[in-house]
Amino acid sequence: MANFGWIAGEPEPPAQWDLRRIGWTLCHGRRGWRAECRHVLVCDTRALSPLQRHALAESDRPAWRLILLGVENPAERAALLSLGCAEVLSADTALHELEARSRRVADMFGMLPRWRDVGSLTLDLFHRDARKGNRWLGLHPREFGVLWRLADTPGERVTRRQLIADVWRLNHEPETNSVEVHVSRLRAKLASAACDDYVQTVPEGGYRLATPKPFLLASGFRQQDALDDYLRDLGWAEEDA
Repeated sequence: MANFGWIAGEPEPPAQWDLRRIGWTLCHGRRGWRAECRHVLVCDTRALSPLQRHALAESDRPAWRLILLGVENPAERAALLSLGCAEVLSADTALHELEARSRRVADMFGMLPRWRDVGSLTLDLFHRDARKGNRWLGLHPREFGVLWRLADTPGERVTRRQLIADVWRLNHEPETNSVEVHVSRLRAKLASAACDDYVQTVPEGGYRLATPKPFLLASGFRQQDALDDYLRDLGWAEEDA
């Protein structure tokens, strides 16, 4: 069964956009937070200005979850799509068209194991970067590749040869220290996010990913991200329970 979220000034979607009428399940996030929602978020943006719609997309950029409704200007729709929005549609979009477009986006999410949670980080295979809350680490593709490969087998040793084969796609060991340089740069970026102990050197050679516990707030829930913060600025977020 497919899930969707609703983002608007009103807590419930109107009938013409209520995907529950055709079998979808409405998700309100965890405690009203959207940080962990990994499904489409349908947004009624009719009450927002173009600047506010742009800020909404920027807050979740790349806005891979967002389906924005109520955008009438074609140039604005194109600009929002360029920010990574899944769909940008006019207000006359009917329920079955919305469902078809939402289904297409949802199917793309399911094609790959796109996300991995590593302690306080979320690894995003589509964006090829790691995120902590609302902050992207800005990983180089091979830095991300090393981190993703280590996350295949957390806690287990991955040799230099394995990294060269799986990340560099080489069947021989080059006479360079490229692996060590990328690991060093990866560690520096992890350290800037207070995750400096995640990638460990193994005495026998190679590296392993530590298995940190999921990051939780004192309340027991994950932290909100930039999208949550912006929705609260708009007054569109549910109050914490």
